[in-house]
Formats: sequence, structure tokens, C-alpha cells
Amino acid sequence: MSSRLTDHINSQYFEAANRLTSKQARRRIVAYVESYDDIYFWRTVLSRYENEQRYFEVMLPSHRKLERGKKSVLMNFVEGHVGEDMIACVDADYDYLMQGRTPQSKKILESPYVFHTYAYAIENMQCYAPSLHEVCVAVTLNDHRIFDFEDYFQQYSQAIFPLFVWSVWAYRTGNHNRFSLTDFSRVTDPGGFSVGHPQTSIDHLRRKVTSRVHLLQNQFPGNKVQYLQTKEDIKALGITPDTTYLYIQGHSLFDNVVVPILTKVCNRLRQERQDEIMRTSCHHTQRKNEMSCYEHSLQDIRQMLKKNTGCQVSQPFLRLLADLSAYLDASSATTDDSDSPNPDIMQS
Repeated sequence: MSSRLTDHINSQYFEAANRLTSKQARRRIVAYVESYDDIYFWRTVLSRYENEQRYFEVMLPSHRKLERGKKSVLMNFVEGHVGEDMIACVDADYDYLMQGRTPQSKKILESPYVFHTYAYAIENMQCYAPSLHEVCVAVTLNDHRIFDFEDYFQQYSQAIFPLFVWSVWAYRTGNHNRFSLTDFSRVTDPGGFSVGHPQTSIDHLRRKVTSRVHLLQNQFPGNKVQYLQTKEDIKALGITPDTTYLYIQGHSLFDNVVVPILTKVCNRLRQERQDEIMRTSCHHTQRKNEMSCYEHSLQDIRQMLKKNTGCQVSQPFLRLLADLSAYLDASSATTDDSDSPNPDIMQS
């Protein structure tokens, strides 16, 4: 049996701590997350539910080896630990798509105190296509729309959807060693992107996907019925061919697809603004000062993308909010009941 105090901290511990405070004090709800990068995202999610009665504290699990990751959160806090005053907030990964077919997926989907992103990870949320123009503006201070992110990622999603179905099937059936997420990410990297000719990368991507799909069909010749069933299951979960990019491996989407595209778009927007300064400046000193001022105002693409909160109108985010609202409504009802007088005592 463990003798460490932190090994025995659970929701009841925080509930007891809340009861020791005055009735006017706000109730503290601890939210454990997977990593440092998750803290800001979940803070922006949970802060909207703070009021005069409650507040959230987003924390990382503490361990001797400072372990990070979903398994650390779940194994140490889900099993008999989480509750009304202590919750876990994690990336969905493929656990949402597994729909309880693995122990970890089952815990995530069935516990009322574990909340997940629905999208694969917070990186997918940060890469929400309708918000990417705003990221470009934040980086370059140039509001000229020179690229249609929504159209590109709709086409990108449609191109990879057939292979995405194969990927989900592979993980549901234990065949991921023959077609892994790494394999999937390698095929779905568009590569060779050009701002002026984005269709070229989409066409190249479609050829790569078609080639890999044919290879998988040859490897699993009797899989047509299961493939079609998996496809329908995926659509029933709210995933459409137009939004596939939200459900693929997050760091691969972030690093290999979105950042390279944003870099090229932002480079062109930056050059456009610099050309404007060069063209409109009256003399050398003004040009030098304007250019210096502009360059000092530029922001880092990755940092702006990590702080992007434009996903708050996306379907995965709205589903997450619905889960949190249901939990808080039920929790408030329980708290109100526990504070009300006992009718048996009142009658005696």
C-alpha cells in the first residue's frame, strides 16, 4: 500500500476541502490535464463556467518521474479518484473512434468526470480551418485574404477520408501493426505546397491515398463489408468527409500540414506588407523606421497557432461544452440537495 499522500488524493479530498471553507467561498474544482501545452486550452474552456459559486484549477498530475500523457492521467485519477470536485481533461485521440472497444476508450467514454476533445487532440482544434486566416493576421498584421483555408482543408479531408476509414478499421480490429498512425501520417502529408497552385498538392495527395487504398484492398481482400460498416459508424459519430482533418493525429497535422502552409502564406503576406512600405515611404528614414516598426510587430507562427481559440464554434468544441454543461448541471443539483435541510429532522 502506498504511503504517499498524493497517491490518496481524490475527488472526496477536494470535496472535504471545499466543505472546510465558508459557505460564501467558491467551490474549487480541480481539472487534471495531460501536458503543459494543454493547460492554456483547458483554461479557456473551463473559465466560461466559473461564477460566484465555483472556479476551476487546471493542474498536471504529480509523480516522481514527472510522467505526462493520457495514460498517466487516466491510470492515476480515473480509477476511483475522479468525481464532482476532481475531473480529468484529455485528448480524444482514437479512443472516441474506438467506441469502448479498448479499456482506455471505455473509461473515457463512460466516466461522467472525464472530458475529451472529440477531435483527435487540441492541436486539431488549434488548426480549425475557418480560424487560420485570423492566425495569419496575428502573425503578419496583414488582413489580405490571399488563400482559402476552408476550401483547401475541405478538399484535403475529402482526399484522405477513404484512407482514414482504413486507419480506424485497423485500430478497431487490431491490425494497426500493418497500417499504423505513422503510416497514415506519412501518406497524408501533402508536401510540395504552393500558395499560388494549392490544387497540385491536393491532386498529389489523392494519388498517394488511392495507391495506398489499393494496397490495403489487396492485403485484406475480404474486407469490403467491414470497411463499409466502419465508414457508416464514423459518419454516425459526426465525422464527415469534409472534416476528417480534425480527427487525424494532431501533432502530424500541426507540424507537417498546417505550419508549412501557414509559413508560406505568412511569408507572402509579410512580403506584401514590406513591399507596400517600400512603395509608399517618402524617404529613406521613414522607410527604415516603418520597416523596423513592422518587423518588431511580427509574431511567431507556432506560438500564435498554439494560442488560437477560433475553434470555439466548431462541432467538436460545442459537443465538449455540452458535456461540461451536463456535468455541472448535475453537480449543482447534487450540491443544492446536500445543502438543503433533512425533512426527517425538520419533522422530529
